[in-house]
Amino acid sequence: MSLFERWLTLWVALCIVVGVALGYAAPALFQAIGALEAARVNLPVAILIWLMVVPMLVKVDFGALREVAAHWRGVSVTLFVNWAVKPFSMALLGWLFIGWLFRPWLPADQIDSYIAGLILLAAAPCTAMVFVWSNLTRGDPLFTLSQVAVNDAIMIVAFAPIVGLLLGLSSITVPWDTLVLSVALYIVVPVVAAQLLRGRTLASGGGPALDQLLTRLQPLSLVALLATLVLLFALQGEQIVAQPLVIALLAVPILIQVYLNAGLAYLLNRATGEAHCVAGPSALIGASNFFELAVAAAISLFGFKSGAALATVVGVLIEVPVMLSVVWIVNRSKGWYEARGVRAVAPDARS
Repeated sequence: MSLFERWLTLWVALCIVVGVALGYAAPALFQAIGALEAARVNLPVAILIWLMVVPMLVKVDFGALREVAAHWRGVSVTLFVNWAVKPFSMALLGWLFIGWLFRPWLPADQIDSYIAGLILLAAAPCTAMVFVWSNLTRGDPLFTLSQVAVNDAIMIVAFAPIVGLLLGLSSITVPWDTLVLSVALYIVVPVVAAQLLRGRTLASGGGPALDQLLTRLQPLSLVALLATLVLLFALQGEQIVAQPLVIALLAVPILIQVYLNAGLAYLLNRATGEAHCVAGPSALIGASNFFELAVAAAISLFGFKSGAALATVVGVLIEVPVMLSVVWIVNRSKGWYEARGVRAVAPDARS
């Protein structure tokens, strides 16, 4: 992991402090930035989101889809957890904790918005950081690449319907035009742009040129993420100072969801006889989120000052320490995982 990635939680915490301080020091400036919209899309944020998302999608090789058959059990588990369990379990946890148990301690006018943010967070599987988590568990790199490619392909068509369904079930008004526009702007356009950039780079310089490009783009992506968070907290400063408990309460369903889905994917891979080098990445992508997309969608759908935007940011805040704990569990349990005859193949093997 790079220095930025390793200390992402610290950077996010600093963004909270800096953003809140700037929001109090120059409220008119940030109100003006928040008003720079076209078709309900905030233009400064749109630029920052593209700078965040495109470098991550450049890593994805959709040619890896041909590798899916090699580990069909692991891919099947990944798809089941990511699309049939994860968004729905998060919606259930949101209704349980935010809509009921924690309701007395939360702003009443933001309850539905918090739940919407949690749903947005869970509806987008991780795209970039899962490569880091997979490497830390000695996961099969081709399996990791193929499952990311499959999830990204599905996300293009499934994100909007699943989010719309769950928001509707939560009695939250679904602005379908904005939701579809968000999918186009923050999924379709970045995927196309990233694949064009990837193809052109590979054609001109091959793998080494692509590695150099990714090395240059990665810091840009993280800086754009942090700048977006500063803007968010500058506009939400008053609410956060007034309700510091909100962040801790929002973290509870996110934490439960991470361990629930990671554990489910890990156990299902073991039950189906998949190798540990496949089960690790499968569990990790089932637990982590494409929080950049979630933040962008929350801002587009509900605005800078919404509880939805704040809920997605909490996901960013706890991402690294929580996922590192999942990596530790996966690595420490390898002996148990392989104790009942599960195939212990090398990372480059095929099933």
